[in-house]
Amino acid sequence: MNASRVASLLSLLAMAALAGVTYWLLQATRPPDDRDLERPKTHTPDYFSDNLSVSELDNSGMTQYRLTASKLVHYEDDENSDLTHPAIRAFQPGKPIVTATGERGKVNADASIVDLYDNARILRAPGYGDPEMQADSSHFRVLVNDDVILTEKPVKLRRGLSVMTASAMNYNNVTRVIQLFGNVRGAIATSDTGGSSQK
Repeated sequence: MNASRVASLLSLLAMAALAGVTYWLLQATRPPDDRDLERPKTHTPDYFSDNLSVSELDNSGMTQYRLTASKLVHYEDDENSDLTHPAIRAFQPGKPIVTATGERGKVNADASIVDLYDNARILRAPGYGDPEMQADSSHFRVLVNDDVILTEKPVKLRRGLSVMTASAMNYNNVTRVIQLFGNVRGAIATSDTGGSSQK
């Protein structure tokens, strides 16, 4: 084999080796394929918060709602959060402050629905012509945007000196109307009616 053929063969091998090394470097330094980054989201916590307080303001900058909890755990798949000792308060001009609490709770991704569980309670302060109102149940759902609190569980309601029990309840904080459903029983105090009545 003559010298020129050997030189050509060596040049060809060197070029092939250089091409191989270049391809390897390109693959090694290339960003990962987007498909490799996509993975199914699981119901696992992705962040936590202690002593949380979140307020929603109206157009004038006044607080409309305040959500507090001693602990929040957020989940990546559904964007919902678990709450420990949650409380949500509604501050509406010309209306008594309403506070809903529970030992534990859940809030959805945009904080429009808050579920309160275990010794759940609604407490409406007295004022503006209404006595104090308290409702107790194992679960309350707060529809923040509608200013409505409801439950499908048995509930005990105390309004002033009147006490009622029912299978379910809907409370509209805009109209201040309480609806009781199912097996409704109780006693309405004389001070609320001008007479007395028993159901």
